[in-house]
Amino acid sequence: MKKLFISVGLAAAGSAGLQVHAQDLTPMQTTKIWSASASLRGFYDDNYTTSQNGNKQGSAGFEVSPTVQFDVPLQQTEISLKYIYGLYYYQERRNQGNDPYDQSHQVDFWLDHAFTERVQATVKDTFAYGREPSILNTSQGALVTTRVEGNNYANTANVALTVDWTREFSTVTTYNNSVYDYENDGTTEQGLNPFLPPPTKPQSASLAGLLNRIDQSIGNDFRWALDPETFALIGYKFEWVLYTGGEPTAVKTYLPLPGTYFFSEDNNNRSQFLYLGFQHNFLPNLNFSAQGGAQATTYYNNPQTPDFITPYANITSSYTYAPGSYVQLGFLHQQNATSISAPGGSNQNITQGQQSSVFSAMINHQITAKLTGSLVGTFQNSRYYQGAYNNNADQIYSFSANLSYAFNQHFSTDLGYNFDDVQSNIPGNAYSRNRVYLGVTATY
Repeated sequence: MKKLFISVGLAAAGSAGLQVHAQDLTPMQTTKIWSASASLRGFYDDNYTTSQNGNKQGSAGFEVSPTVQFDVPLQQTEISLKYIYGLYYYQERRNQGNDPYDQSHQVDFWLDHAFTERVQATVKDTFAYGREPSILNTSQGALVTTRVEGNNYANTANVALTVDWTREFSTVTTYNNSVYDYENDGTTEQGLNPFLPPPTKPQSASLAGLLNRIDQSIGNDFRWALDPETFALIGYKFEWVLYTGGEPTAVKTYLPLPGTYFFSEDNNNRSQFLYLGFQHNFLPNLNFSAQGGAQATTYYNNPQTPDFITPYANITSSYTYAPGSYVQLGFLHQQNATSISAPGGSNQNITQGQQSSVFSAMINHQITAKLTGSLVGTFQNSRYYQGAYNNNADQIYSFSANLSYAFNQHFSTDLGYNFDDVQSNIPGNAYSRNRVYLGVTATY
């Protein structure tokens, strides 16, 4: 399998639960260890601030995105490194006297090493810096759905060790580490509590206080080959999430007494996953895999939140029906973090995450030798747990369409459309957004 990289920019569309299709090296990349490209796109975004529909602000603009990639194939090792820079200009911000520029950075690293014929290790890392939710949401499930001002970054690393103990039995041991850091911070107890002398202005919980965290997990899958095309597995994973914001996130009671506040660390939690799964290759170009089980979670710093068990599922399927043409389907259900913290209910507890179900579909079709089209769609239902919005759910719809025409191996053009719609009962969360773009790309 070759390198898998997720693109950023106006053409990107989030697809949690959907696996990125494996792409072989291009003829240009097989002749040298590095390649470079640059894209220039003009666009119109009818809601670049991701505001509620009554407060939409639209803007024309352009995007410049250079990319550098290194691919080093060795006898037993394959190494890839990719850097993508994005510069976005919004004319409406210029008209309002504001800074019209956004910037993003993404670095992808991939290392695949075979120690022996039976032992193989893979290391992957993605670093993302920016303000757009499609860039910052590097993990599956919704973290933030709106644009985030400031310098924000997310880093996700994955390590996997596969050992074939016999021809029928193997293990896959994994370690995952994700770090999230949002610049929006500075919430104080005085700012949250209306019964204390007011600060310069009232405050709400900051994104740093709600979402800055380190998310680590370690797991092991035991796999059995039932036949050459079918694998069964049983797996276990332990996850530990530490919130690092160190700020108050909500008021327990409207009294200026010690201990009347929730803090970032009240969201610290541990989870254990136990699941069964199988993978079957119906045809060389058609495969299906599924995992299903349970996730048991403890919020050990918050005695108001009882331990609970929720379903866990991860299903993917891929069908390559022609060279350069494939279909992918995915479904994922698990817990994820949330930027909502409103206390409520009989015990005035805070919101402590969401259970999200994500359905995704993608089709990539080679229309002609030079013309390629793609469609990506996702639907996500995220239900809040505890707090003022307990059992309320957000629905997130995303759709993107793209046409790309390659004049030759060095020059191409693309035309696309992205649609996002967030439906929510929470004030300020719901919005819709349409984006269209037209651009050219040069590759060397």
